[in-house]
Amino acid sequence: MYQKTTATTKLAKLNSRIRGVAGGTSASKTISILLILIDYAQTVHGEMISIVSESFPHLKRGAIRDFLDIMESHGYFNDKIWNKTDYMYEFETGSKIEFFSADQPGKVRGPRRDVLFINEANNIPFETFTQLEVRTRKTIWLDWNPVNEFWFYTEIKDNPNMDVDFLILTYKDNEALDESIVRSIESRKDNKNWWKVYGLGELGDTDDKIYKDWAVVDEIPHEARLERYGLDFGYSNDPTAILALYRYNDGYIIDEIAYQTGLLNTQIAAILKNQPPAVVVADSAEPKSIDEIIAFGVAVIPSSKGQGSVLQGIQAVQDKRISVTKRSLNTIKEYRNYMWMTDKEGKIINEPSPIYNHSMDAIRYAIASIDPPAGNGNPEVYNSKVRTTPSIW
Repeated sequence: MYQKTTATTKLAKLNSRIRGVAGGTSASKTISILLILIDYAQTVHGEMISIVSESFPHLKRGAIRDFLDIMESHGYFNDKIWNKTDYMYEFETGSKIEFFSADQPGKVRGPRRDVLFINEANNIPFETFTQLEVRTRKTIWLDWNPVNEFWFYTEIKDNPNMDVDFLILTYKDNEALDESIVRSIESRKDNKNWWKVYGLGELGDTDDKIYKDWAVVDEIPHEARLERYGLDFGYSNDPTAILALYRYNDGYIIDEIAYQTGLLNTQIAAILKNQPPAVVVADSAEPKSIDEIIAFGVAVIPSSKGQGSVLQGIQAVQDKRISVTKRSLNTIKEYRNYMWMTDKEGKIINEPSPIYNHSMDAIRYAIASIDPPAGNGNPEVYNSKVRTTPSIW
């Protein structure tokens, strides 16, 4: 059962029309807002509550799953009134909670509602927010990780014509966290800018992001050509990441094949053998695993290693126009959170963060194997200032 925390108490005190909630990792933003909305739907009569995020895969893996978990754990859920086609739940009060994605124009510009919750609002365009906002009669909830500045900070937060609450939550507001997660979060205090965003829930700096300006696409175009698979090994704590790399026009499209802990080499081989054939580029730090997968008839080559190879591989990816399919949720999340390390003073150092890096490593292996970066191989040229174009993400 989901328990009341400091986060839910703070959220319940907000009373403005627009309620913006920024937060660090494990701050219980989404869960706490869902708990409040469920309680609201059980209390008021005949109201419509819309829960929206950027794509339907994102909704199903996030807010919808959390909603169903809450309802079932509290004994509220009645399968007979859960519409699996329209993703709408009607409570005994006649109030309804519906789920739809921001990439559905008919829904965004569709009927009005009483309450709106935009999950990870920093990932939807301002125009989409505007269309949803003008069709909402009462309250609007927004939540996000403050990785970088977006329209809430520039257009909403200090707008005198809007009624706005702004709240920052951190992991310390979530008493339900396991102590092991707390220790993991606090172990990263020395990475100043990571700690600023994910520990303290404060607005980050876009210069920390390693990759910028990737696009999200619905699917792989028919004309795209499969070039490689990238494979980053994991097992107990870290996931194994398998990504397909397609060449399309003058860029690449990434499609997530697997992202899972506990995969044995036999299972990895089975996954790859069920995919269209292409060379697999795997982390060369695990030669035994590579040999075992080769023994099952999969074409695997090791990634390039050596002094400066990681930074050179990052440069190779930065040099390319990259898109990722919208079903590749873990890869999208890593892309948005993959940052340069910083020292205690917040100065960027030439070292990528050791977290949110599994898909990113697999992509780097694949691209660097067929399209190495321009330059002289000197790792000093591969630094955080390679890309300075502002990101729309």
